[in-house]
Amino acid sequence: MGGRVLIPAAALLAAACTPAQDNGAGNATANAAASRFVGNMVGAEPPAPPAKPFAEKDKNAFLEFSYAYPAQAAAVPFLVEKFAKERASSKADALAMAKEDSAAAKESGFPFRPHSVETQWRVTADTPRFLALQSESYVYTGGAHGMTGYEALLWDKARKRETSVKAVMTSPTAFAAAIRAPFCAALDKQRAEKRGEPVVRGDDEFTKCIDPIEQILVPTSKDGKLIDSITVVVGPYNAGPYAEGSYEVPLPVDAAMRKAIKTEYQDGFVAP
Repeated sequence: MGGRVLIPAAALLAAACTPAQDNGAGNATANAAASRFVGNMVGAEPPAPPAKPFAEKDKNAFLEFSYAYPAQAAAVPFLVEKFAKERASSKADALAMAKEDSAAAKESGFPFRPHSVETQWRVTADTPRFLALQSESYVYTGGAHGMTGYEALLWDKARKRETSVKAVMTSPTAFAAAIRAPFCAALDKQRAEKRGEPVVRGDDEFTKCIDPIEQILVPTSKDGKLIDSITVVVGPYNAGPYAEGSYEVPLPVDAAMRKAIKTEYQDGFVAP
């Protein structure tokens, strides 16, 4: 063992607390070392372990259910509690509906197709001021196809509370005026790419521009320092037929958009 001796911590503590034989500099040094040792032994609690992503999956004869969110959300107790309530409510409602449909199908002599509810949250921006999340949910209730839906969540780290993109606007009207033209142009460009031909504006819901404020507004950040764009997420049927799926229209933060954001929140957005 090379003559190496391991001394228990209790012995070290006792030795550190034993009066020294002199009152000189050596004694002061020993006392300082003892103080540091005791401080380490009885000091503040160690930091909590890093938060981990959450994922739940459950499948039975009636329902396939899944719910997940990232570690950044798991580190915020308010969001953990919020998601727990939403998860429990969503699962209970979906299971009740599936059981009702199963009973009705059996009574009518039709086969029952198990239902499905899947929700996945992801981080779109994690900056010193904001944590932005977007969810994508898929719901199938036995029909020809399921439906996909989206939500956005904005957590204000500075104020330690949930907020929203609409809450940081000076007004929805001002914000809509700032983003409508670039949004409509970008949406039509994506429509044309999917349809293989230019979009001719008309009264048809799938050719005219839609109101971006009524869609899902998701803050995003490329470098994790500031919010640098707002992505307008448009679900199926809102801007085109089901076959076209969803649209995601990123709009970089420009001077007009930033002006439509309340002063107390502007420090969280890039300054063009």
